[in-house]
Amino acid sequence: MLKNISIDELVPGMYVSQVVEQTGTMRVRSGGLVKSQGIIEQLRNKGIVRVEVDYARSRLAGARKPASKPASSAGLTKANTLYTEAVSIQKGLIEQLKARSANDVTGTDQLAQHIIDGVFENQDALACLTMIKNTNEYMLEHSINCSILMAIFASHQGFDRATINTLCTGALLMDVGMSMIPEHIRDHHGALSAEQWQVIQSHVPKGLALISHFAQIEEPVTAIIGQHHERVDGSGYPQQLKGEEISIFGRMAAVVDSYDAMVSNRAHQPAVPPALAMKRLAANQGLDQNLVRQFIRCLGVHPVGSLVKLKSGRLAMVVQSNSDEMHKPVVMTFYSIRNNNYSEVKRVDLAKANDRIEAAVRPDDFGINLPKFFRDVFIHQMPD
Repeated sequence: MLKNISIDELVPGMYVSQVVEQTGTMRVRSGGLVKSQGIIEQLRNKGIVRVEVDYARSRLAGARKPASKPASSAGLTKANTLYTEAVSIQKGLIEQLKARSANDVTGTDQLAQHIIDGVFENQDALACLTMIKNTNEYMLEHSINCSILMAIFASHQGFDRATINTLCTGALLMDVGMSMIPEHIRDHHGALSAEQWQVIQSHVPKGLALISHFAQIEEPVTAIIGQHHERVDGSGYPQQLKGEEISIFGRMAAVVDSYDAMVSNRAHQPAVPPALAMKRLAANQGLDQNLVRQFIRCLGVHPVGSLVKLKSGRLAMVVQSNSDEMHKPVVMTFYSIRNNNYSEVKRVDLAKANDRIEAAVRPDDFGINLPKFFRDVFIHQMPD
């Protein structure tokens, strides 16, 4: 299959059959396998804008895919430990950046590698943790969640391990500039004034400034920090870029950032169920809708970690996706709506059971402290 793509969509392993558009005067040999990110940067520097890719001759299968394992107590416990440690490490890294005491981003890069290892070992277990929100830790958890989601999304896109690592690092640093925003504005309840909104928007240049003196920062990282609030219709900030003026990495980050923000409780906005967040992504013309469709296919209509109401009158958490039938994932039931109490945790494969999802719901709808229940009860009662 031949496909015309932009240089920003080109990844290692793709076979370029010909150059379609370029701005430079230097001629480039038409055919060849792209073996590294460095080659892509060389093509970009020579003015290559669009290329034709032959997927039949491409070698994209070499990247190891994240494992989708049946949810288990041991798997979730290990993922929970990684997540908790990641939040603590990220907190220290941000403090170092604010104090200008960090000489490089080695710590962030190492954290990204640990997150990717966790995703590749058990994607669903770590994805589940992105839905267990602690409102008081939004800024820290948002960066960890975006990094996990970016790793899952980038792997689904076929990027190689090195590029996934770079994108994860970018996601971890994406909102580092928010640490420089006064807390009373960052955590403001209700609508922001025009002046306050300008202050919030300044987190993008502030973030770029915080990492500007690090020589080893890769271009995709700065693109993610600088462009995750840009929108393809020109309605974003800070530069009101349009379409492919925004790099593929900036457009991916915009989707990931928007999704996690919507499913999180914030000072000025309550969380929405993931299924509703997916619908809103699909309706947002400021986002790259091709990437939105891929993101939804990647996570599913009811992403792992979602809380759902079943026809049988039980609440359940989605613990494993079903790519063949997105509306029939594997869930863990844990609460009886009719009796208004917790019940024994049981695994139900909705593709095989005589039950179905009636609605996506929020923990707050039922007065459930999901983080506490998940860590104190749920992961210990899960069948292995």
